Order: sequence, then structure tokens, then C-alpha cells
Amino acid sequence: MKIVVASSEAIPFAKTGGLADVASALSKALAEAGHEVSLFLPYYPQSTAKRGFTSQDFEACPEKVTISVGSKDVEAGLLKAKFPDSKVTVYLVDQPRYFDRPELYHEQGRDYQDNCERYIFFSRAVLAFTEKLNLQPDVIHANDWQTGLIPALLKIEYQQRPGFEKTASVFTIHNMAFQGQYWHWDMLLTGIDWKYFNRHQMEFFGQLNLLKTGIVFSDMITTVSPTYAKEIRTEQFGYGLHGVLDSHSDHLVGILNGVDTSEWNPEIDPHLAANYNENSVLEGKPLCKAALQERMGLPQRPDVPLFGTISRMTDQKGFSLILDAAENLLASDVQMIFLGTGDPYHEASFTDLSKRFPDQVATYVGFDETLAHQIEAGLDLFMMPSQFEPCGLNQMYSLSYGTVPLVHEVGGLADSVVDASEKNLENGTANGLSFWHFDATVLYRQMRRAMEMYADKQIWNQLIQTGMTKDWSWTHSAQNYLSVYQRACILRNQNNESVSAS
Repeated sequence: MKIVVASSEAIPFAKTGGLADVASALSKALAEAGHEVSLFLPYYPQSTAKRGFTSQDFEACPEKVTISVGSKDVEAGLLKAKFPDSKVTVYLVDQPRYFDRPELYHEQGRDYQDNCERYIFFSRAVLAFTEKLNLQPDVIHANDWQTGLIPALLKIEYQQRPGFEKTASVFTIHNMAFQGQYWHWDMLLTGIDWKYFNRHQMEFFGQLNLLKTGIVFSDMITTVSPTYAKEIRTEQFGYGLHGVLDSHSDHLVGILNGVDTSEWNPEIDPHLAANYNENSVLEGKPLCKAALQERMGLPQRPDVPLFGTISRMTDQKGFSLILDAAENLLASDVQMIFLGTGDPYHEASFTDLSKRFPDQVATYVGFDETLAHQIEAGLDLFMMPSQFEPCGLNQMYSLSYGTVPLVHEVGGLADSVVDASEKNLENGTANGLSFWHFDATVLYRQMRRAMEMYADKQIWNQLIQTGMTKDWSWTHSAQNYLSVYQRACILRNQNNESVSAS
């Protein structure tokens, strides 16, 4: 198949969250399976520079297009790059006015005021360059609100154009909490007729909603775990769009993300003190634990349980629960390591915790890619008590690295972590600990339970082995996406007439 993937971020070029990991890893997995993949993202000069790229890493393409954004005509340039050891072609849409900024979406906690205009421009540029380069895709795969306009443009403007006669659209929701809602006059920026601004299509309580637009106009909708696909059809997790998703449920599929094993694999990870696999984990992991304790300034004690997490420090990620539970647990013989940034209150609270318990707690406010890998390998238990979690990747990194996850049983966490109940231990499916009631006392009890299990090396090693021996790579997930693409193409051909306004 010929596949175009559109994303507002992708590693190693730009990243704020899991979308960047997924866009890159899925593209590489699809290309490895023999498909022709083109990945489009904006060119953020300041972001790529921070990540060590120079102008020599990109090839300037001769093609340029002029994009109409409302009353403006804005020129878009194009840069070309490749992933190492992959046949994916990466196209970066170049327009400094929109994308040459210190951050991707916001600065100092405030969204850029022209975000709607920026990503309408990007969405139109993706389709214009797809046409200009004569890519003739079977599928265009858009991701999150930033590219939510693409399925609408494909149906309304491009459906009958040469090269798009059979092009289907797939739209992936990575997080329902971010919907791209803007005032109704921004509809003018889309260039789409006002008749589509109605409650069945692009309008949401008087505003333009780009996530809803992607949902309504795409041939198939996916989200990043089977459980999340069910959750977002409920009032609790649907953020007002649960009814829209329920009415499109026949076209909604949940596919659990995978792990990019070229980046996250303890057997070849260059960041670790020792490499290991499921057969050598009992020799290699203690060396990684000792190195992590040394780096973080904690006493090198091999037998003390080492808990921790890598995350945005927010209530959504369960940091209020962790703080309350940790205060009580630190009366026991345990160590903890925290890495992340986020809410200033949580940053200060966990920094203070490490000052009050210097031999037990280490906190690094910021982000360090090398340290993130070392934490995954060095911890005994990875805590991920997210209030909601569409998929989550760190719990799968942990399972791959022989670090037992402790999770709140939602979204992708519920789909990847099997609780160490007596029954699950007996039948060999248990690989971690999970709980349902989102409460600090419940989390504390689960942490105590983890300490008891850690003391029983037979049970703990069984959890490690069960987690490490499962294939968490993108291979299976990519096949599921291909099935969705094929279904989208069938639906596209069945409905081969122009969309009409409801």
C-alpha cells in the first residue's frame, strides 16, 4: 500500500508526548512490512536544533505550494529527511511564520493564539504536497486535532481529483482531552463552506471542533487501545464527544500501541550500565540498578525495593496520589526515583521530598533521555497510577526491561498489565499490579503489596519473565493498522460520491 501519515510531531525531530513516538514507530513498522510510507510533519527549526539537527540533515525540495488560509495566501516549502535504517520518507512542511518558535504549541503555559490557523495551514499543505509529489496514496492517516481537517478536505475537495480517486482516510485519537476547539469565525480559515458548520459535522456548542471534524469525516477512526475505544464512548471519558463516537462506533477500532524496539530494547540499549534479555536479566538488571542509585545519589543497596516513575508531573498522571502514598511508605525500607516536569506544585513537592529523605528519594525535575532509559532498567517497580491513560508507553517499556509496573486499571494500562492475583499467577498471565479505585489509600496498599511480592523472589521473577517474554514490538500493532486501512479503502470505494452536508 501507499500510505501518507500526517502528524504534528514525530521523533527524533519534535516531541511533546506519545504522539511523536507513535507516528515514527508505526511509520517505520509499516515500511518494514513492505509498504510505501511518507510521513509529513511541520518543520520546527528551533525544536530540531535543540535535538542536534543542522541544515545539512535536511534536503530542500524544489516543490513549493501556496496555501489559502482565510483571506491569506501563504507559501509552504518542503524539506526531506529519512529515518536511519528505514525506508520511510519524512517530509517537513516549512513555513517560519507558523513554525519557527521556541515550543510546538505553547509558551509559558499559554497556547499560541494562532494555533488554529497554523494547523489548518499544515493540513492543507499535506494534501497540496501529496498532490504535487504525485504520491497517489491508498490511505492518508491523520492524527489528533492538529490534522483533523485532513479527512474533511479529502472528502469535500480532493475526493475526485487525480491521484485521490481511491484515497481513504483514517483518523487516530491519541487523547480526547485535546480537541482543537476554536471560536466559530475560525471556520473562515478552513476555506470550507459554512454549510458544514453544523452539529453533525464541524460545530460543537457554537465552536469549531477539529477533533470532531476528523472523527466525522474519516472512513475509519482508531484510538490507541481497545479499552480506551470503549471508554471514550462514555460521558466520563468522552469529553462531550461520546455521543458522536457512539454514533460512529461501527468505524471505531482500538489498537494498542507498540514499543519501538530500535529505541527501547535492554539487549542493545546503549544508555545502560549492562545489557540483558529475559535470559540474563537476573545478572544485568542489578548492575543497572546499582548504576542508577549511584547516578541519583542514593545508597547502593541491591536488596532495597526501588520504586519510581517518569512522567509529566500532573494530577492526571496520579502525582497527588503518589505524593500521599509515598509520605506513608517512606516509613518503610524503600527507595524512590522521580523524573519529569509539570505542575510547579508537584515539581516543588517531589523536590522537597528528596531533600527530606535524601537516602530514600531522588527527584530530577526536567527531562533527560539517557536517564529515562536508565530508570526503566534500574527500577524494580514502575508506578503509573494515571487517572486516565489512552495507551501509555512507559508500562510497556517497563515490561520489556523487566521492571514490574503498578498501574491504575484504565485505557491501555488495563490492556497491557495483568494483575498479580492468585489466579493470574497460577495461570502464568500476571505481569504487574493494578487497581481500579483512584485513591491514594488504595495506591498505598498496592505499593505495600508490591513490597511483599518483591520479598518473594520466586513470584517477582515470575512477573519479570512474563513481562519480558511477550512481544511488545510494533509488528502486531502495524498489522492491525493495515487491517483498518484495508477496511477504510473498502468503505471509501463503497461511498464513492461527494459528501453532502447533513
